[in-house]
Amino acid sequence: MRLDDTWFRIDLLFFHRRLKCLVVIELKTDKFSAADAGQMHLYLNYAREHWTKPDENPPVGLILCAGKGEAEARYALDGLPNQIIAAEYQMLLPDERVLVPKLKHWAAA
Repeated sequence: MRLDDTWFRIDLLFFHRRLKCLVVIELKTDKFSAADAGQMHLYLNYAREHWTKPDENPPVGLILCAGKGEAEARYALDGLPNQIIAAEYQMLLPDERVLVPKLKHWAAA
C-alpha cells in the first residue's frame, strides 16, 4: 500500500470467516517494540478505511515476534482503538510427546 510517497508491505493478510474481519499479520525476527505497535496501528487504520466492507467487523492485527517484554507490550498496546495482539513464536516445534496430546485435544474441541 502506498501512503504519500512511501510504500508499505503487510506481511500477511487473511479474512477470518467466523469473526467476519480482516486479520493483518506482521512477522518480526526481533523482540517486540513499541514501534511495531505503531506500524500495525497504521495498517489497521488503512485496512478499516479502504478494505473493510460495510457488513464486516473492524480488522484485527497480530504481531508475531521472536520475543516480547510484557511491560513494553502492555503499555504499547493497551488503550488503542484497534485490536492488536503481540505473541512470541517458537523456531522449533515442541517434542512429539508434548505436541500430539495437544493436537488431539484441539481436534476434539
